[in-house]
Order: sequence, then structure tokens, then C-alpha cells
Amino acid sequence: MEGALNPRLVGIAGPVEGGVFGLSDDHLSIGRDASNHLSIDDPSLAACHCRIRRREGEEFEIQDLGSSGATTVNGVPVTERTLMHGDEIRLGDCRFLFLRWDSVVQFGGASTATGKGPEDGGCCTQPEREECPYRTTAASPEEAAAHSRTQCSLTTMLKIGACIQLARGAEEIAQQWLEGIFEAIPAQHGGVLLFDGPSQEPCFASYRDRETGPATTVRTYRAIVERARRGGTGILTTDILPDSSPAVAGDLTDPQLRGVLAAPIITSARTLGVIYFDTAIPGAPFHEDHLELASSVGAILGLALENARRLEWLETENARLQEASDIEHDMVGVGPRMREVYQFVSKVAPTDSTVLIRGESGTGKELVARAIHRNSPRAGMPFLAINCAALTETLLESELFGHEKGAFTGAFAQKRGKLELADRGTVFLDEVGEMPLACQSRLLRLIQEREFERVGGTRQIRTDIRLIAATNRDLEAAIERGTFRKDLYYRLNVVSLTMPPLRDRREDIPLLASHFVAKHGKRAGRRVTGIALEALACLKAHDWPGNVRDLENAIERAVVLGSTDLILAEDLPETVLEAAPQEAGPIGGYHETIRNEKARAILAALDQAEGSFTEAAKLLGIHPNYLHRLVRNLNLRNTIRNGASG
Repeated sequence: MEGALNPRLVGIAGPVEGGVFGLSDDHLSIGRDASNHLSIDDPSLAACHCRIRRREGEEFEIQDLGSSGATTVNGVPVTERTLMHGDEIRLGDCRFLFLRWDSVVQFGGASTATGKGPEDGGCCTQPEREECPYRTTAASPEEAAAHSRTQCSLTTMLKIGACIQLARGAEEIAQQWLEGIFEAIPAQHGGVLLFDGPSQEPCFASYRDRETGPATTVRTYRAIVERARRGGTGILTTDILPDSSPAVAGDLTDPQLRGVLAAPIITSARTLGVIYFDTAIPGAPFHEDHLELASSVGAILGLALENARRLEWLETENARLQEASDIEHDMVGVGPRMREVYQFVSKVAPTDSTVLIRGESGTGKELVARAIHRNSPRAGMPFLAINCAALTETLLESELFGHEKGAFTGAFAQKRGKLELADRGTVFLDEVGEMPLACQSRLLRLIQEREFERVGGTRQIRTDIRLIAATNRDLEAAIERGTFRKDLYYRLNVVSLTMPPLRDRREDIPLLASHFVAKHGKRAGRRVTGIALEALACLKAHDWPGNVRDLENAIERAVVLGSTDLILAEDLPETVLEAAPQEAGPIGGYHETIRNEKARAILAALDQAEGSFTEAAKLLGIHPNYLHRLVRNLNLRNTIRNGASG
């Protein structure tokens, strides 16, 4: 039951240990400088470290004043936060307990701080030292010890969560976790062991010794590790001998009895590994709440380790591929189709051959063109790109070839074109299939003679450029229709590459999605740590008609509209959710209802149209191509086929 309001800080560690500082005024400033209400002569504090002020009513708020992350509440760095009764505040080496209500608090150690409170210069008490740094009065020593362990477990979980988020790599995550949990579990040794498949040998192992820190190996009781791994439950055992299995490292003749604690590391799909602790110290036994703490954080650790290992593999593979091809580029992908692209770039970049890059919109044709330029002897010279579909015929000619003063209405001065400005560099013609026939003729002469005239000019201008063209059109069909010159096609199609659509390289979707999450999270000023498994399954199942550009737009939308640290399935566009596979799990009642209603309406329309997609599209008021895409995304082909055969 809460007592009377009596806000105060109780020093529990560091220079302020044993001090009690009242908060009766509206605010209390703390720091090294003498101008603070509470001045502490401690180099770990900033001159003006933080301020605690009363808000409306009985609430108090702590504000960091520029301590560079050295103000934490319950182990989490803060800039501004509302304080709750019982919160632990750390300022450099100083630790306080914040109390709002009257309660009996016991703590140990003599006061070494000299501070002045906001009213009377502060007051310090020096009770008898206790084994626990601080605890509220309990009915019995057993209850007090249990209460202390619970408080320590909660603080440890908060610290572990903060450390894991900042760590990079599986080894760093494991060591940060072990170091943090040693504060709550009285173990001599600890380990994080991950397994692949049925093998009893861990594929990843990280060990720590309480006294010496990170260790290369630790004797583990294999039978208990296997029981925790196979059964998926935590195990707490005392009074056992070390495992005598030949595969276990270390001195196996030690006769000391040991306490062993093991808990599974669980992900959404499987048991990833086991957390292991042991101790031989008398009087420091493991308790059930130690096992409960280890089991509780096993899921947090599992997801963090799985994501870290996946990211490490992707980064390693991507680096290996880039090193193997020995090229510089901004493309993202590790699949076999992208390896072919990298190999193509490495082969054609050193030459001056004209290159034609084909592929659907959004597949990254311009990135390939830029990679060819960056890895060519022309890398130090200009790379100029022009979109042939974005300009009228007159403007396109002017952009490419330049114009003389008075060549046409609005030509008030001479202008040099891209072909002239890019001398000794590279010109990239995007959407060359949209170029008007008149421009095609002038471009053909440029390729053949390496010279051109400005629009309205008569002087021949020579240029030394490399030409790279790209198109998403069927140029052969355009030649048949008479909209594209056959001779120009042969001049452009010296060396050709077709960029793979994203649906043909789905293995690259997780890496691309992570890349775009980091990119747009930074732009939006949002901290997004990753992508939920259900959302990732939806991304991998979608056909991406707009390819990589389409995927980037979906991720940017999810980053902007999302409200959590993870990209969730519900943050993705509706068209992506339509393709969600069954194994992705539930994606929310609203989206599932919409999905089911779409499927029902499509099947009803096809039934009424007797299987004709054209007629069914008319009944639904949509284009037949969109109907085909919906059928594919909603996985209705087998249902339609079975209905027709029945």
C-alpha cells in the first residue's frame, strides 16, 4: 500500500551511496559544477548532468542535460523520461533509487558524496550494511531475498534488451547478454550454444567466465544441454558431477559438485540452441527465478542471434561476390542471377564497346550502367544520363546534341549537349526504345562517325564517348512496327544484358528489404531494427511487377507509416498482403477478411462468366491483366482448375 508522498533520491552505489536527497522543490539539478542543487565532485559526471523536475500533479521527470548518454533509467539511456516509484537512475558512476512514497529502504555502505539538497543541503544516513544493496522491508529474510532477485532480474532484462539492440554480430550479442545476465544469476561459467540440424556439436558457441571474461571453452554437462534442447524446456539441477563425455573439453577429474542451469533459445520456428550456466560455489545456489529469467530472455536472444547470423551470412556472401568480381557497384544481391550481372560488368567495363541493357522497369538498369562506367578507364570522366521518354523530340535533340542561338523558338543562346559535355566519358540513354525516328537517325550517324552537329548548326563536332543504352521495350517488335530503326538496333546491340526481374531472384529480397529499411529509416529519422518474419514472408511471396523500385516504395511506405521498431505485415501495401502465403501465419483480421472477400468475388465472377477471364474482368470492372495478377497473388489457380475439372 502506498504511503504519503515523499519524493526523494536514495544513493545506492558510487560516490552517493548512503545519501538521501529530498525533491520537495519543483526541480533538482545534478552535476559536477557547484551551481547545481546537488553538486557531486565526481569526474564521471558532466558539469550540468541532468535535472529532475515535478510535472503536473505528483509526477516527476528526468531530463539529460548533455551527458553524452551517461544518464540511464533502469539501464536504458534516456534524454527525457517520466520517473516511476522504484526506478534506478545511473549518472556516471553514481546510482540512485527514486522513491515517490514513504517506504523503509535499507542500503549498504558509507556515504562518500558531499552534496547539498534543494532545501537543507541534503542529508545522508548510514545504516548497517546488508548483503543486498537495497531492498524494501519484507516479512521474512526469504521473502526479502526473493524480492531482491526479482528486482535484479527486471533491471537485468532491461539492460540486456538495450545492449542487444546496440550490438552487431552474433558473438558480440552473446557476450553482451552473458555479461549482463551474470548480474542476476550467480554462475561461474555461462555459454550460448547454437545448433544446426540433429548434430550434437554446436555450430556456434560463445562462453564467458565470471572472473576472466570471454572464454574459448567451458565444460558443459552435455546430457542436460541435450534435454533442454530436445524438450524445449528449462532445466535446473544441483549436486551433480561434471560430464565425463570424451568430447567435453577441460579437466574432467575435478570432483567438485556443480549446479547446472540450462534453458532453450527459441525462435518462432524452432529451438535454435541452449543457454548454459554452472557453478561450484557453495552458498550461491541457483533458484527457480534464475531459471525463469533465463527462459524468459531466451526468446529475445533467439531472435536477435538468428537475425545477426542471417545478416552476417548475407554481408559475407555479398562481400565475397564483390571481391570475386572485383568491381565497384551500388547493386544489392547475392543470388546466381546477380552473380551473372557482376561477371558481365567485370568483363565489359574495361572495353569501349556499346552496351544495350534490357529488362523490366525497376530492375536496376541504370545501376548497371553506372557500375560499367565506374569500373572502366573512363571512371574519372563524366557520366551523363538522359531519359529519352521524358522529353519531346525537339528538347531531346537539344539535350543530346545541343543547339545554336536562334535554332528554334526559345533558343536565346548557344547550348552544348550531353554528347559534347561527356567527352571522354559515358552517356547513358535510358528508354532508348522511346526515341523518335529523327533522333534515331542522328544517333546512328554519331555512333558510326563519332561526330555530330548542334541543332541549327553546320560545324561538325567530334566527341569521344562510350554509349550505354537501356530499354524495357521489345525492340524487335518495334522494328517490325517501323518505330525503331533496324540499323540502329544492330549498332546498339553490340554487347547485351537482360536484367532479371525480382520475382526470378527472390533469394535477394531479404537483403534488399534490409538495405531499404536502413536507408529510409535514416531518411525518416526513425529507428527501425528489422522486419518481422510474417512481413518478410509476404515480401518474398509477392511477384513485384515494379521490381526493385516497387519493393523500395513498399519498404519506404512501411517505414513512414509503421509505429514499431519492426516492419510488420500490416505496414505493407494491400497488394503485397494479397500474396501472403499460408505459412506466413495470421496477418491480422482486417487484412485476412479483405483477402478472403477478394477471392470470393473473383471465383464468383469466373463462375458466372463460365471461366472466361475477359468476361469476368468486365463483371468485376477491372482490367483482365489485373485479374490474372490477383488470381496469381491469391493462389487461386488450383481452385479454378479443380472447379473447371469438377
